[in-house]
Amino acid sequence: MKNLYPMRLSPLPMERLWGGDKLGKFYNKNCTEGTGETWELSVREKEKSVVLNGVFKEKTLFELINGDKSLMGTRFAGGEFPLLIKFIDAADDLSVQVHPDDEYAAKTENDVGKTEMWHIVEAEPGAKLVYGLGEGVTPEDFALAVRSGKTLSALNQIEVHAGETYFIPAGLVHAIGGGILLAEVQQNCDLTYRVYDFDRLDKNGKPRELHTKKAIECVKCFSREDIDAIRFECGSRGGEILADCRYFKVKRLEIGSERKISVTEEDFVHLLCISGGGKLIYEDEEYEICRGDSYFLPAGLGDLLLEGNMTVMLSQI
Repeated sequence: MKNLYPMRLSPLPMERLWGGDKLGKFYNKNCTEGTGETWELSVREKEKSVVLNGVFKEKTLFELINGDKSLMGTRFAGGEFPLLIKFIDAADDLSVQVHPDDEYAAKTENDVGKTEMWHIVEAEPGAKLVYGLGEGVTPEDFALAVRSGKTLSALNQIEVHAGETYFIPAGLVHAIGGGILLAEVQQNCDLTYRVYDFDRLDKNGKPRELHTKKAIECVKCFSREDIDAIRFECGSRGGEILADCRYFKVKRLEIGSERKISVTEEDFVHLLCISGGGKLIYEDEEYEICRGDSYFLPAGLGDLLLEGNMTVMLSQI
């Protein structure tokens, strides 16, 4: 496939019970109040990012990649597209949940597991995450707490702030608290096992489904050292590197005037603008970048220049 260029992608808005209004008001998204997520890079059978510019305008990325795997780069080992990238706007608490690892997902769901990473874009004062089991709590203790209706007593809750990053390996019980807007990079999987949902009712007035048995089977105990070992298992850490694991590598770049980036034949890059704005220059063509914009940069593009005052997140496999 010729005519490679930076492809700006359409967001896919997802309404959620806990969704807010920030993505529509402040992040260049065509969505309404109650939108909890916008999927910014989605190459899935049902949820497909659409190209908004250039010769492939109105084509889905799913169609383009299935027609030419070289867009992914030589590092891609085959199979389904590996990443799913989102903004999440939590006006209220999300359910307490856990995701399966690859082994459990393959055996139980015929799917891949879900390891993910959150970068906090905004956080209201006092906003919190559920992040793993409480100190000294074992998976067996967690199961007992769930079955006795005391789930929250078994969990670790932490206050968070803009600019922080949290890595969530498969098996880590977690929940995003109200008042948090974040960018999420994850394996391309939509498996979530809810274990506690604050007794909420869905739009039909019924309690949302829980997946207690599967959640208990999947939950694991992690120390901070365990999490960091998985988060940086491929070697790079510190500075601009937010994660470098077997599933994805993510950088956060602060652009004060200009910065060159390179997209090699080995790997595609996804660019997500989390604040500010500017432009991307490629082969004398300029591409506007606004807060919230999402670009797919096909493998082999070579050198590009970012100009402006912005913070961007670059993700690749």
